[in-house]
Amino acid sequence: MSSQSDVAAVMAGPEACVVRVVDPEKVADVTAALPGAETITELAQVFGLLSDPGRLRVITALLEGGEMCVCDIAASCGHSESAVSHSLRLLRANRVVRVRRAGRMAYYRLDDSHVRMLLDLALAHVGHAEEGDRA
Repeated sequence: MSSQSDVAAVMAGPEACVVRVVDPEKVADVTAALPGAETITELAQVFGLLSDPGRLRVITALLEGGEMCVCDIAASCGHSESAVSHSLRLLRANRVVRVRRAGRMAYYRLDDSHVRMLLDLALAHVGHAEEGDRA
């Protein structure tokens, strides 16, 4: 291992795996730019929330309808009010949605423009993939 591109050799049980780094400068830059462990954990939680079809349906309803009450979200999604309330509680706890109270009514909306942009990009990506499948 005299070459600068051969950075490390990792032993895994009885077999040896040689890890080669072709561009150590780029690896150092990327490593320095990566988010911290706590940020990665929070990001994984958000994507985990978005991975559930029921919650994603609720979020998409809010994306299309703007501010809505639980009853209207449930009717739009075809879910029970109880299921929608449970989804909204999880989404609110993770700052994906926000609530506004007016008397006894609670109205939910996407928390901020970042959530809206994330969903818009994901929908565009899925639509782009579907267009590619048709070609």
